[in-house]
Amino acid sequence: MVLAKKILIVLSGKGGVGKSTVACQIALCYKEQGLKVAFLDIDLCGPSIPKMLNLHNSSVVQSTCGAWVPVFYQPCKASSHATNGTVNSTESKHKHGSLEVMSIGFLLNSDTDAVVWRGPKKNAMIKQFLTDVQWSENLDLLVIDTPPGTSDEHMSIVEHIKSLLDNEKMFSENVGAVLVTTPQAVSVHDVQREISFCNKCGLEIVGIIENMSGFICQHCSHCSNIFSQGGGKSLAAKKNIQFLGSIPVDSNLALAVDKGENFLRAFNSSVAVGFIEQIILKLNVSFFEIDPAGKANLSS
Repeated sequence: MVLAKKILIVLSGKGGVGKSTVACQIALCYKEQGLKVAFLDIDLCGPSIPKMLNLHNSSVVQSTCGAWVPVFYQPCKASSHATNGTVNSTESKHKHGSLEVMSIGFLLNSDTDAVVWRGPKKNAMIKQFLTDVQWSENLDLLVIDTPPGTSDEHMSIVEHIKSLLDNEKMFSENVGAVLVTTPQAVSVHDVQREISFCNKCGLEIVGIIENMSGFICQHCSHCSNIFSQGGGKSLAAKKNIQFLGSIPVDSNLALAVDKGENFLRAFNSSVAVGFIEQIILKLNVSFFEIDPAGKANLSS
């Protein structure tokens, strides 16, 4: 069983580093490039993806064969915040891409309901997300958002993907991990446990992203390193892992996430957009096949 041509698992050593925000931007970026993207949220105790994509009022339905049908992302109309013409230039790509989402958040009676489960039940739910969801055929990319740490959810997702692919070479070539950290020493120290986890599981580390890396003033462009800077980059160099890039603190990104807007389209002149685009370009080169125009070419 092939879930998607490429699978990208987003990990972090600590909570609060913006892992889910980064995972959202990656999924939305590839959708904007015209790819068929699936987004699986396995943060069972803290599902935030429905809110971030303005899908928190959605629910899943069952198909005629009894499988769950994922929720399809429908973008808001272009925001008045967009100013540099990017929305118009990406409109044609946007029409061809798709993003389908699955999260336990869609199965709860209320978005404030707690999920109080032990390991075996979490494991069963993650397996169900992979095998009992009617994902679209010929998906280009599956992005998986995980909870912080190295616990039941992480072991389960790797084991089930390996079982479904049933091919170690296919797993090593098509499944990768992106590690998200903030610059502080505590966060950088904890993300080393994710590196150890990936090494023990045979999961390729595509690269490290340093989030909240400085605050760039939108008025004078001065960068203030409020959480220090460079910790993720230093760790990548020390461990011989690709440094995908940094993302500065951007109030517009926080606003877009809170409102469930597509940041890249709603605030296309914002400072962080360029940083995110550079990260995607590195992912294109290191994890995806690319055509001469630089767009991910996964359809062959």
